[in-house]
Amino acid sequence: MADPYYITTAIHYPNGKPHIGHAYETIAADVIARFQRLMGRDVRFQTGTDEHGLKMAQKARDLGKTPRELADEMSGAFKELFDRLDITYDRFIRTTDEDHHKASRAIWKAMEAKGDLYLDRYEGWYSVRDEAYYDEKELIEGEGGEKLSPQGTPVEWTEEETWFFRLSKYAEPLLELLNKPGFLEPASRRNEMIAFVEGGLKDLSVSRTSFDWGVKVPGAENHVMYVWVDALTNYITGVGYPDGGEMWDKYWPASLHLIGKDIVRFHTVYWPAFLMSADLPVPQHVFGHGFLLNRGVKESKSAGNVTDPNELVDLFGVDSLRYFLMAEVVFGKDGSYSAEALVNKVNAELANSFGNLAQRTLSMIHKNMDGKLETFEPNGDDKTLLTTVQDACRNVLPREFEALNFSVGIEAWLKAVFACNAYVDEQAPWALKKTDPERMKAVLQTLFIAIRDLAIAIQPVVPTKSAAVLDQLGVTADRRTYADLADESWFPALVASGHVLEKPTPAFPRLELPEAEEA
Repeated sequence: MADPYYITTAIHYPNGKPHIGHAYETIAADVIARFQRLMGRDVRFQTGTDEHGLKMAQKARDLGKTPRELADEMSGAFKELFDRLDITYDRFIRTTDEDHHKASRAIWKAMEAKGDLYLDRYEGWYSVRDEAYYDEKELIEGEGGEKLSPQGTPVEWTEEETWFFRLSKYAEPLLELLNKPGFLEPASRRNEMIAFVEGGLKDLSVSRTSFDWGVKVPGAENHVMYVWVDALTNYITGVGYPDGGEMWDKYWPASLHLIGKDIVRFHTVYWPAFLMSADLPVPQHVFGHGFLLNRGVKESKSAGNVTDPNELVDLFGVDSLRYFLMAEVVFGKDGSYSAEALVNKVNAELANSFGNLAQRTLSMIHKNMDGKLETFEPNGDDKTLLTTVQDACRNVLPREFEALNFSVGIEAWLKAVFACNAYVDEQAPWALKKTDPERMKAVLQTLFIAIRDLAIAIQPVVPTKSAAVLDQLGVTADRRTYADLADESWFPALVASGHVLEKPTPAFPRLELPEAEEA
């Protein structure tokens, strides 16, 4: 039976249309999901939208809509984007879904039964934008002495009756969890959370009475659940909690929660504590990635530099955007992007290097061998190249992708592409056509084999384009996994089948920068 793997993104807050940061996280999660499937694992991949809370209620009021109307509209925009980005999610969850309300009430009752919820009064600083409470010592000073959250968002003094969760009770088990190798990465995030817990935990306010757009607290209908209890529960809603069953048994605890670095506390302190209280297993791994910056500057509506990923797709295509984001940014650190950087990188690495390699190799086979493949005996140079390509595709890239080091894995893949292009220059098959036609065939077919390996390996990143290359090679859809890379019977089988290469079409045409961007 295939090893199960359950991956989630953070569920996105739809009080506005999706921006490039939402696309970045979700593309990264999709790369992981596709990679794990190609490794032979039984993958479940969940993303979605977090639709409750004061922010949504206020935004809807400002627009003259009901919160549900706003949620439907904006959630639809996220789903449309993810479908366009070729995201292979198994469930797009919405916190307005009925089964999610059921799961949220169930975990609340479980925490209550444990004696971890009590009614009291909250007085303190609250950020509507972050949907988070902050201690006085966490606040920073803005212009004119204004108090701001650690994220730089406005806070307001709040007083209301609230249910509290006994977070302080779980300090020791949380420290034990945070010190467990592999639970929270990168290491910088882990150290921050350990310091936060060691600094002392206060009990957490987990309900609100000042608005009613949310999941009602069982037995206290004038309270709605603090949005993070509701939001975090989505991860177990999506695999069958509280009813259990085959999906729950197979996929929980989650293999990976992929989230932004700004919400690590909620996922590695509050969420595990809720799960411990409810006697549920905690997730195996949480990874807090960095921010994606626009020319080195964080995007914001007030700065007027928010990028609509749909516009980038219109200009450059889905696979180009996916490749750039995964190859350019060291995953876990902040990264920067611009249209110029995307065009330059994609043209240099995909169009000029891999795309050109595939196009000219297949064109020469089509033209000089009538598109027919033959059995051949590789010489030392051929074997050296194939060994280089095989090591990158079978070993280095999968190892680095497993560790979420996407840019490192892609760099190894690209070096193998460069090795192929250097081999073309050294062997000069266009000259061999006149001097040694049999050697020409061996060179071209060595490249044919290498291109197949390279196309299979890069599939998680550029799924549509790599599929186009594999289609032209004649590699059937059922022989494109990482396990297939080690199967060397495919080429003799393709020869025996009488496969003939048609005239190839470029899989990676060069991108052009719009004139406005060039100015």
